[in-house]
Amino acid sequence: MANLFEQPRFIAVEGPIRAGKSTLAQRLAETLRARRIVEPEDNPFLDRFYQGQPGMAFATQMWFLTRRYEQFREVGDFSFPVVSDYLFEKDKIFAYVNLSDAELDLYNRYYQMFRSEIPTPELVIYLQASPDVLKQRLKRKGVPGERAISEKYLEQVAAAYEHFFFHYSASDLLVVNTNEIDFVHNNRDLQALLKRL
Repeated sequence: MANLFEQPRFIAVEGPIRAGKSTLAQRLAETLRARRIVEPEDNPFLDRFYQGQPGMAFATQMWFLTRRYEQFREVGDFSFPVVSDYLFEKDKIFAYVNLSDAELDLYNRYYQMFRSEIPTPELVIYLQASPDVLKQRLKRKGVPGERAISEKYLEQVAAAYEHFFFHYSASDLLVVNTNEIDFVHNNRDLQALLKRL
């Protein structure tokens, strides 16, 4: 955990899809002149997973787990400021939502191995949003692959995040409810949060 009044060197921004993570992480990295770890977006299994194709949940999850591990390993030195678009533990949130018990058992073997080599952030900013707000933002963004995301799945993911962060204690945590604020489309909201940080 960061010392009182000392700027954290490693910050992770987290929250469900379309909560505003990437926008906030980018602006934080610019403001702090920090290196940024960007959420991987080129998962070759993701579209087929959203379409409900059999076997794609495990393939999608393992691809994300290994790619996120590689990204953190590529940074190497965390003594300089780093801002990440995600918390490494995020992967496990989705694994518990998407995988069968047998798949989860295999996944957890790799997760534990990788997690032991990843540093823990000094500050996590959790961008909270209701499923209704997330649905509106998904429609507004209009990313082709995301159109297949069901309302039920979005509700499961939002609930899983709430559960995870209710119990989270590994580092300092700042919860920001984004139901009434929008970092992407309202610069005043973004500036107000940056000022508080």
